[in-house]
Amino acid sequence: MITLSKRELILVSFMLFSMFFGAGNLIFPPFLGQSAGMSVWVSLAGFILSAVGLPILGVVAIAKAGTFHRLASRVHPLFAVIFPFLIYVSIGPGLAIPRAGSLAFEMGMAPFLSEEWVSSPISLFLYTLVFFGIVFWLSLSPSKLVDRFGKWLTPALLALIALIFLKSLMTPMGPSTEPVAKYAEHPFIQGFLDGYLTMDALAALVFGIVIAGTLRNKGVDEPKSVSAHMIMAGVGAGVLLTIIYVILGVLGSRSSFVGNAENGAQILTGVMQHLFGQAGTILLGIVFTVACLCVSIGLVTSCSQYFQGLFGTLSYRAWVTILCLLSMAIANLGLTEILSVSVPILGAIYPVAIVLIGLAVLEGLIPSTSWVYPVTVGVVACFGVIDMVNVTFLRHAWDDWLLFLPFYGEGAGWIMPALLAGCAGMLLDFGKKVLSVYEKGGSS
Repeated sequence: MITLSKRELILVSFMLFSMFFGAGNLIFPPFLGQSAGMSVWVSLAGFILSAVGLPILGVVAIAKAGTFHRLASRVHPLFAVIFPFLIYVSIGPGLAIPRAGSLAFEMGMAPFLSEEWVSSPISLFLYTLVFFGIVFWLSLSPSKLVDRFGKWLTPALLALIALIFLKSLMTPMGPSTEPVAKYAEHPFIQGFLDGYLTMDALAALVFGIVIAGTLRNKGVDEPKSVSAHMIMAGVGAGVLLTIIYVILGVLGSRSSFVGNAENGAQILTGVMQHLFGQAGTILLGIVFTVACLCVSIGLVTSCSQYFQGLFGTLSYRAWVTILCLLSMAIANLGLTEILSVSVPILGAIYPVAIVLIGLAVLEGLIPSTSWVYPVTVGVVACFGVIDMVNVTFLRHAWDDWLLFLPFYGEGAGWIMPALLAGCAGMLLDFGKKVLSVYEKGGSS
């Protein structure tokens, strides 16, 4: 059985980390830190539990099941076709990839342009043309991703963040303030919900195919060995994510001098200008650009491999071309409309992904043929559709009813239906066993 050396395993972990760590991951922790203030460590504990724990469990789930399709088939064969397709479209060309290109422009290029050029569609077009050209080039050879991510992009990203952290230790910053809003009442729960909104658990299901393919290219073919290496790479990426989230969260907690910011990007901009002056804007732009490139390359690679395997009529290169062109077009047409459609869809399918991951991790207690899979996933999926209709089309008309559910106001109203559905699935399993025993007794 072939095993990777420690160095090779570290490079694979670097690769997975860089695929997870995009612009959104840069923005959330500083905003949490400023809002939580003195309660930053409690909030960070909740954030890390969901923003790091769920993605790692997602990698573990794919490692244990073998493939995403095999895991989804435990619910129903039709679900195994529809659900992965929705995830790949939503987290790929439908939202995440074009958003990365747009954010890279806003943070990496727009600060250095005049207002006239920033508002001109030509500027965004030229930037995204170059950005997605680089993504296209680096996505053509998925077997080289470990070298490109592990040896170049990830170390560069980590070095930049380490530089920011070290400078913050030597430069006086503001004191931590009192926590505000929900961070004052339930800092841990609010931190958990913030991490849950990073949507990285979906990315874990998507990236599993890339990690498994990378390991096989390196000669790790035995299924158990592939699973073990995937889990180790997931843990390694999780450790890196935790370190970065702690650094960014603490920086945010000491950013009172920035004022009440609307988002983490504003906080990071203020912190970088405080630490490095005008050069901080350049450094932050580089960090955002590298992070957005890493995520875009990972998503284009994953989606291209998936669609090639699903349809089989077009080559991998053709799918890379299609996804890059489509993502560039959407980024230029305006993300506001895309976000208004895609975000509610993501909100509907994300709880389903969490439930599926949780059941896969509990495979020793809940067998793959259990009724718990179709019943729980079915109920949570129905709840997600109801919530999406309520928010998107009915303008919260059903809130009076839905607010009776625990955590609905915080965006996690699916938890109680999932627990009740899981219990119902176990009762069906028990009934099936009793019926089987009765039939055997009657036949004898």
